[in-house]
Amino acid sequence: MTKWEVFSGILSNNAYLNPDFYNWNRVKLRYCDGASFAGDAVFKNGTSLLYFRGQKIWEAIILDLLPKGLGQARKALLSGCSAGGLASFLHCNNFTKYLPSNASVKCLSDAGFFLDERDITSNHTMRYFIKDVVSLQGIEKNLDENCTASSLDFPELCFFPQYALKFITTPFFILNSAYDVYQFHHILVPSSADPHGHWNRCKLNPAACNPEQLNTLQEFRRDMIVAMGLFYKYSRRGGLFINSCFAHCQSESQDTWFSADSPRVHNKTIAEAVGDWYFSRRITKEIDCPYPCDTTCHNLIPSTQALVQDLRSY
Repeated sequence: MTKWEVFSGILSNNAYLNPDFYNWNRVKLRYCDGASFAGDAVFKNGTSLLYFRGQKIWEAIILDLLPKGLGQARKALLSGCSAGGLASFLHCNNFTKYLPSNASVKCLSDAGFFLDERDITSNHTMRYFIKDVVSLQGIEKNLDENCTASSLDFPELCFFPQYALKFITTPFFILNSAYDVYQFHHILVPSSADPHGHWNRCKLNPAACNPEQLNTLQEFRRDMIVAMGLFYKYSRRGGLFINSCFAHCQSESQDTWFSADSPRVHNKTIAEAVGDWYFSRRITKEIDCPYPCDTTCHNLIPSTQALVQDLRSY
């Protein structure tokens, strides 16, 4: 873990680079628990003893911040990217309870809308992976009670945002790529589903995908939009920015957050969309046209090493 963190994008203190949030107090929680700050269990197998304390870490940090000013906040935004974006879904309602009742509290997830989707061999690779994580880290008791009560047979599904979303009462903004590269590489086409590497070239460069592979990617995009359908149609206080870039995490990078050549949907940058939503300037529910129509994209295909490191964060 690096000692220093760069505060850029939504965390920047430069008014030209982050016009709506540059003068806010900003706190970055270092991710360390492997389950989006939701675990609380002890694992013993006779030789190993592991403590999973993500939930307690979350609570300790918030309690530490309250007397330092968070407890008197008039405006607050809980945001996160990737596993941190998932944490925004999991902790949004809880975060709101700590703050004054008259505060404007909202939440944003960037690249955290992990889908409960079958892989290319029709296996539920991600679902079984999440089930194991929830079991290992004792997460079920920390999931939304209303959600788990409605999913008695499979309460672990409430770890997926698409099932937890309707139980979040705090205003929420979903920022995601419809072709999120982490999900493309680990949910849709995990290595176990492609042992001979037929998708390798497509994974490294979407322009190298054959028609059948492109059709599979378009179906994945469709499923993501369908999973957000009720939120898109009925949420009066929610916001969306779903672009068609092959990327993962866009709010903390200046290039994708707010710059001259930032990705745009309907001529609006991510920063403009989030700012309009948070400050209620206008309704912001932007969904991009399918790949390859968007010429503003920064298709940030990570290296294999970076993807492996990202996978280890879970």
